[in-house]
Amino acid sequence: MGPNALCNLTIAQASALIGSGDLSPVELVDAHLGRIAATNEGLNTVITVLEKEARAAAKSAEAEIAAGTHRRPLHGIPIGLKDLVYTKNIRTTQGSDVWKDFVPDYDATIVTKFDDAGAITLAKTHLNEFAMGATGENRTFGPARNPWNTTRMTGGSSSGSAAGLAARQFMGAIGSDTGGSVRIPASLCGIVGLKPTFGRVSRRGIFPMSWSLDTVGPMARTVEDTALMMNAIGGHDPLDTASSRHPHEDYTSKLGHDVKGLRVGIPRKFLFDVIDPQVEAAVLEAAKVLEGLGAIVEEVVIPYIEYSRPIGMFISNVEGADLHRETLKNNPESIDPEALSRLDPGLFITGGQYVRAQRARAFFNQQVFDAMKNVDIFLMQATPVAATPIGQDEIQVGEETMQRLSVMTHTSRPFNLCGFPAIVQPCGFTSENLPIGLQLVGRPFEDTTVLQIAHAYEHATEWHQRRPKLDLA
Repeated sequence: MGPNALCNLTIAQASALIGSGDLSPVELVDAHLGRIAATNEGLNTVITVLEKEARAAAKSAEAEIAAGTHRRPLHGIPIGLKDLVYTKNIRTTQGSDVWKDFVPDYDATIVTKFDDAGAITLAKTHLNEFAMGATGENRTFGPARNPWNTTRMTGGSSSGSAAGLAARQFMGAIGSDTGGSVRIPASLCGIVGLKPTFGRVSRRGIFPMSWSLDTVGPMARTVEDTALMMNAIGGHDPLDTASSRHPHEDYTSKLGHDVKGLRVGIPRKFLFDVIDPQVEAAVLEAAKVLEGLGAIVEEVVIPYIEYSRPIGMFISNVEGADLHRETLKNNPESIDPEALSRLDPGLFITGGQYVRAQRARAFFNQQVFDAMKNVDIFLMQATPVAATPIGQDEIQVGEETMQRLSVMTHTSRPFNLCGFPAIVQPCGFTSENLPIGLQLVGRPFEDTTVLQIAHAYEHATEWHQRRPKLDLA
């Protein structure tokens, strides 16, 4: 099997081949390192390549498996980590000039869990500075480029993780999501991204953006691969004060179950007010696919959802400003202007205003709970538009011109406020051959149901099988 064929395998397929002795982890890692070497100059998805470490880990995995110790299903599988995940003795830049030489002295909990599962880290991936942005543009490291069209943005802030997956540079990746930073790039790059229920994945050793909103999530090219990664990284962590004690589950347990009788709610009010017609058509067609599989599709209303974005921005700006207070005070010019525009206002918000925002959040969250009482899942677009040109600050949506952060987080941010699990997967392509993302949102701690419905949709369609045609120098 040639390198291109190896890079097109799913995690599940590669794991089966490794288990049968038909594929060596060394061969698999070599193929993906070659892919990074061939594509990264044109895509700018990877900040640090761990070539030496990855080759050593692949040889170790090969020896362990040959000796009869195969830690299925991630043993020998190459992955990427967003470059705010702490890796011991390996730089972790946060996408920032201020932190570009920072080397942690410990591994994040998820890195330890991946190591225990036998996964092999190939790369630390590109991101917006401090994970503050929805574009994949970065003053220090340059813009990440979308494999479907390198003049278009990847989305952010988990830009390199999503674009690297689409380009077949690794088989799974980690992102973080505070206002949509897993789901937005997953949508624009045509891959799968899961924001688990808040607290299901440890954030210890993840450079924070907003402590009450941050969520860590897996990204892959199929729903099954995403669930396999969740099995490795999920579970309570006593070293993370926000870590849930909810019992760990097998996230693959409902894959393959039918969706007959499950209720799908479409919250059209407000969320569908900002949407490109091609995106809307693809998302509503996805609803018809689920209906054809036996799901019951109906419209629902989430009261006060129009207030979710200002509430979320208010909270994240305050928490981010507090984290970066010293840099903002002593060296603000060192911060990327996009990040600075969000951090600076947070310095001038009072404690009383912050408390009122959290009260408003609690009120809004109850509205979401109530709206979901009679449905199993919400269905909507992941982003209102497909990938727009790099550097374009304003986006035309219908007859309205909007700031791009407002557009890109329009349907993602509400579900960071309430912490509900949400998955994004491809559901179509525009006339310009750019991916369109479908978002499915479930009840808290019903991540397996979200994965179940996403898997059923994926297997009823072929969108996830499309690959970008890369022609890079």
